Amino acid sequence: MEFKEWRDGWLFASPFVVGVFVFWVGPMLYSLFLVTQNWNMLNPPRFIGLDNVTSILDDPLVGTSLVNTAYYTFIGVPLHLLLAFTLAMGLNQSIRGLSLYRVVFYLPSITPAVASAVVWMQILNDEFGVLNNVIKTFGGKAMPWLFDANLAKPAFIFMSLWNVGPMMIIFLAGLQNVPRELMEAAQIDGAGAWQRFRYITVPIVSPVIFFNLVIGIIGSFQVFTSAYVMTRGGPENATLFMVLYVYNNGFQLFKMGYAATLAWLLFWIIMFFTFIQFRFASRWVYYESKR
Repeated sequence: MEFKEWRDGWLFASPFVVGVFVFWVGPMLYSLFLVTQNWNMLNPPRFIGLDNVTSILDDPLVGTSLVNTAYYTFIGVPLHLLLAFTLAMGLNQSIRGLSLYRVVFYLPSITPAVASAVVWMQILNDEFGVLNNVIKTFGGKAMPWLFDANLAKPAFIFMSLWNVGPMMIIFLAGLQNVPRELMEAAQIDGAGAWQRFRYITVPIVSPVIFFNLVIGIIGSFQVFTSAYVMTRGGPENATLFMVLYVYNNGFQLFKMGYAATLAWLLFWIIMFFTFIQFRFASRWVYYESKR
């Protein structure tokens, strides 16, 4: 009986296990092999030792792409968290048409990334874009959002707020787990709205904040589609993010070994920031199960 259960368990789990090894572990190990190779996908890989690693130190675009990615991440993610949490707080109230509001705010997140990028190209167009038309209506000056190196990254961050729906839904689920009895008891004891928010809501929802923070940083470090469709890294490499630079080296310059090395560099950077977050999570994340 035990063997039959063991066999059936592995049988049902086998699609997932095979998928992990074929589409995840296998490609990762092969990309690690490519770090030591020079391969243009036309000729057989040629061993070059650590030349790909040392080339990173002499490549100024690596620093540029990392700075652009860090700018996008460490400004965009806090704005995402703030906006998503604010919307979730609003959608957690008893108001008329609540289900409609939730659908409206979540709907943009199911738009395909390429379609969303194309729409935002029209919105941010410097001549006939909707955003510039609104600015000019209030007496402002039209801005070349995607054609100015100083405006391109802020424009991308602004555009990314369009996709705040998934983070908002997760916050909303966390807020609905805040005990009403606890809030009512605090109100009876004289706690104001800000005190209830700071000392009850935020601590209870802190695991959800932590989850969204980790996922948000990981996702922001992997920004690619919008930059590829809208600017191809321009103007003046202002939107050359790390994943886009990996793609350019691999599938435009056919330097697959160097692209794999850059991908591993990004992997370890993401791992580092994820480790830092988990390392300091115990200082501000509250879990009810802990005593």
